[in-house]
Amino acid sequence: MEQEHNGGLQVTGLSQHYGSSHTLRQIGFGVASGKCTAILGRNGAGKTTLLKCLMGVLPISGGSIVYNGRALTAAPPHIRVRGGFGYVPQGRDIFANLSVAENLEIALAANSVADARAATDEVVALFPVLGEMRHRRGGDLSGGQQQQLSIARALLTRPSLLILDEPTEGIQPNIVKRIEEVITGLKSRMSILLVEQYFEFARAIADDYVVLRRGEVAAAGAVGDMDADAVRGFLSV
Repeated sequence: MEQEHNGGLQVTGLSQHYGSSHTLRQIGFGVASGKCTAILGRNGAGKTTLLKCLMGVLPISGGSIVYNGRALTAAPPHIRVRGGFGYVPQGRDIFANLSVAENLEIALAANSVADARAATDEVVALFPVLGEMRHRRGGDLSGGQQQQLSIARALLTRPSLLILDEPTEGIQPNIVKRIEEVITGLKSRMSILLVEQYFEFARAIADDYVVLRRGEVAAAGAVGDMDADAVRGFLSV
């Protein structure tokens, strides 16, 4: 099922292969401007592969990716970032040997952010622990602190579409709650594509949902119309 939206992200008939293995089959969905779409599914369902295809890290074998009316199907990753994509990968991928401040400075420099001080103050206001630990090495942070740093780094690119790959994975409950509050607040400023296995977290934030099963869309729709028991069934079997 493919949802129709004006503007935002439109993914149509997206397929991907690893050699002879057909990993994604005719995936279609949308993320409306100022809304959140959650991609749900068990491990191995194709969620991370889908995000890597959307970012241009993995090639697709069919389909199209359109953002705000602009075709990005063949665009390299840096063009997608300049076009508004902000990516928070699974595993965080921060620079472990650099300080929190240096991790943020690299994001600012790589994206030529003009108002660097204001941008940094903005993300530190969202995640105060980053200001408190600005001189600490990224590798010395807890998992939850690293996740906050990874999200902050993506926000410094000033995205209009924030793409998050399992932001609650391995995170303590109090930080999960903070991340939920931040993402909910960001919806008024940008679109959000959230890959998640934590059902309640996704349902609390998302406006629309897509369930992937073995590389295919098994269910999709508005969260308000969701059959929660059916979706939980897809996630548990």
